[in-house]
Amino acid sequence: MSESRSKEKVVRIGGASGFWGDSMVAAPQLVQRGDIDYLVFDYLAETTMAILASARAKKPEMGYATDFVDIAMKSVLAEVSKRGIKVISNAGGINPQGCANALRALAQAEGIELRVAVVEGDDVTAQMPALRDRGVTDMFTGEPLPEKVLSANAYLGALPIAAALDAGAEVVITGRCVDSAVTLGALMHEFGWKPGDHDLLASGSLAGHIIECGCQATGGLHTDWEDIPDWAHIGYPVVECHADGSFVVTKPPGTGGKVIRAGVAEQLLYEIGDPGAYFLPDVTCDFREVVIEQQGVDRVRVSPAKGRAPLPTYKVSATQLDGFRSAGSMVMVGIDAEKKARRTAEAIIERTSEILRESGQPPFTSTYIEVIGPESLYGPHARTRAVREVMMRVVANHPQKAALAMFAREIAPSGTSWAPGTTSPGGGRPAVSPLIKPFAFPLDKGALPVSYVLDGERHAVDVPKGSGVAANDDRAPLPPAWAESGEDQEEVRLIELAWARSGDKGNLSNIGLVARRAEWLPLLWSRVTPERVRAYFAHLVHGEVERFYLPGTASMNLLLHEALDGGGPSSMRMDPLGKGMGQMLLDMTVPVPRRVAAELRGMS
Repeated sequence: MSESRSKEKVVRIGGASGFWGDSMVAAPQLVQRGDIDYLVFDYLAETTMAILASARAKKPEMGYATDFVDIAMKSVLAEVSKRGIKVISNAGGINPQGCANALRALAQAEGIELRVAVVEGDDVTAQMPALRDRGVTDMFTGEPLPEKVLSANAYLGALPIAAALDAGAEVVITGRCVDSAVTLGALMHEFGWKPGDHDLLASGSLAGHIIECGCQATGGLHTDWEDIPDWAHIGYPVVECHADGSFVVTKPPGTGGKVIRAGVAEQLLYEIGDPGAYFLPDVTCDFREVVIEQQGVDRVRVSPAKGRAPLPTYKVSATQLDGFRSAGSMVMVGIDAEKKARRTAEAIIERTSEILRESGQPPFTSTYIEVIGPESLYGPHARTRAVREVMMRVVANHPQKAALAMFAREIAPSGTSWAPGTTSPGGGRPAVSPLIKPFAFPLDKGALPVSYVLDGERHAVDVPKGSGVAANDDRAPLPPAWAESGEDQEEVRLIELAWARSGDKGNLSNIGLVARRAEWLPLLWSRVTPERVRAYFAHLVHGEVERFYLPGTASMNLLLHEALDGGGPSSMRMDPLGKGMGQMLLDMTVPVPRRVAAELRGMS
């Protein structure tokens, strides 16, 4: 391909899944109305990997995200084949070959010839005993690796995906890989980007990051949610990618939702940690100078990012069985509903703890009580008083499943034993589920052979070892200092000055804050300090708060350490992923000059 022709080329990629369980309407919508070249799917999370490991232990042919074959591809396979759309998915889980076999069987039943490639090499379960003997520890807690694991998989990058496409694959199925790799792999193949093209790889990774959570790029989870139309028919994202690394975010015509600069900026900040050092297997990304601009209706242009060499290690995400958990609920109606709920939960724990003790069983590993309705997550900032209907939530962990079966059975009797106005929310007795504990550690890239299998032949992929470093001393300059005028101040809610989106990075809460006007960022920087944020969330956050500046989008990213009660499946909270913490922060009030407050009133 000539250089001039490459510059003119546009590659359109549709993001059809942000997790295992995303809507069945996504793939048909993108295939039929998106005018796409690639259809990409992201299915995997730590808990998902443990579920897939359990499924494969029971049935060897399982261990992959069955929705990919049975629902998504079944609905579009004929049209994908007809239109020449290529498909990339990490639906393989811990059994990518089994996923490929199921897809081939579907294609054969429909009389469709399909070249399916499988990326291998992410499973490091066999190496765990040796790694444990070498003294490898968890990269966050320093704890030794456990004796038994449910799953252990390295986050692979985009290079093997690109290699499989170069070899003629029409569908590429992977196991564990970083979410954005399914997009970056397509762009490396289409534009001929190489491992040393760090700026381009960072830009392609950003395109993948924007669409990896589905409708979060097309108005989903947007701060100003009332401005987003037609949720029922919301469009799934399409990125129009160019050879220089820039891209336009859009969606299929005639669909709901809205592609706007603010929503795309929120998604850029989503769960990236340090925006100047976002570590991926192929590149270390720097998103601080990226500019996001509205180009037209439902069209947002994102400028190229910066990149540098990746780390010499993969991150391995693993899971272990850490006992069992049961969480039950009852509804309380009437006067003093919150007090009744808390006393009920305490009585359930007291009674069941005594039963365990009297039967000679070990005590609960931990218990947790929440009352949903009186804004318990807000702690001292709760505004609701004397609510008259709440839901009691009581959680217990225990090493033995039978102990929690007893606990689950003893929740329902509260409906006839204690507080007036107690009733069941329905759904029957709560389940007892395996308690999955995630852990992570780095692994040298050279210790993990990566390959792809196409047409029955295995092809090794040479993955560069990487020379990057984890430390990032290259901080962006601080925003201009806010000039205090000395005029009187008024308290306003942060939501009037900024948009926000939050998520998790393990036990860290990640809150991205975007100034509604670029000129307000210095004001926000002076008011939303790490110390102020730490104090506001003191009832939830037990570690430090870091803050990072992104001049390109007039935004900041906040990292709240030890904020999620362990995070993910380990957390006992009703918001284990910190999805609500951005909304909670937007409710915080900050002092602003009277003239700014008057301007805000004029905008409302």
